[in-house]
Amino acid sequence: MPKAIWNGAVLAESDRCEVVEGNQYFPPEAINQQYFKPSNTHTTCPWKGTASYYTVEVEGKVNPDAAWYYPEPKEAAKNIEGYVAFWRGVEVEA
Repeated sequence: MPKAIWNGAVLAESDRCEVVEGNQYFPPEAINQQYFKPSNTHTTCPWKGTASYYTVEVEGKVNPDAAWYYPEPKEAAKNIEGYVAFWRGVEVEA
């Protein structure tokens, strides 16, 4: 079962992930919310739309913008609406 880990904490775990461009996107209910803080960062993908970010914080350590999601994706990416993906040192075990 795919799992996202950072600083020893399981950030997300689910057997219902979607894989897009090599990234595991975790369903919103699979996220351990206590580690996530909304970020003001946004980026744009030509075919997925505008991404929003979360800063991850575990035991006082902060990983800015380490997770992203598409709250209102374009039609081609509707399957990952609200799903969360990771980077910046977050280990994702498939």
